[in-house]
Amino acid sequence: MKIEKIRKIVFAALLTAIICVATFVVQIPIPATGGYVNLGDCFVIISGYILGGFYGALAAGLGSGLADILAGYAQYAPATFVIKAIMAIAFYFIYKAIFKAFGEKYSIISKIISAIIAELIMVGGYFAYEAVILHYGLSAAASIVPNLMQGLVAVIASVIITTAIDKIKFKI
Repeated sequence: MKIEKIRKIVFAALLTAIICVATFVVQIPIPATGGYVNLGDCFVIISGYILGGFYGALAAGLGSGLADILAGYAQYAPATFVIKAIMAIAFYFIYKAIFKAFGEKYSIISKIISAIIAELIMVGGYFAYEAVILHYGLSAAASIVPNLMQGLVAVIASVIITTAIDKIKFKI
């Protein structure tokens, strides 16, 4: 039991770093919003898939929040931590519930549905944060389309990668 916990901590640290790098290094600027699209969400979903709720959420929140700070978007770091952590938790529990109900035959469909819901949490979370906390009001809607594009890329990439993980029978 102790070895399993150590492995989860090590993989959480590794995924934290991967999420940070995927978010910080791979940035496609969105001039209309001043933000950027990145590949970090793909690994946020993967962290929920591999590590489960708690450790997956920790890796997702810390890695993404750290990337915001490093990229000069510190005002987003608190929201990012919460939103990304919730995404990983949502993916994990929704995937687990669908998989349990329908079995391995529907594994890919379970991943797609879970990833879409996680990405909709991201879109809604950032819209709410920008509209209410940052006082952007309805102009926060400008980030919806870029966030949806980022989410679409994350859904596709994460489903492909988690399916590959299943094929190699990777376990923590």
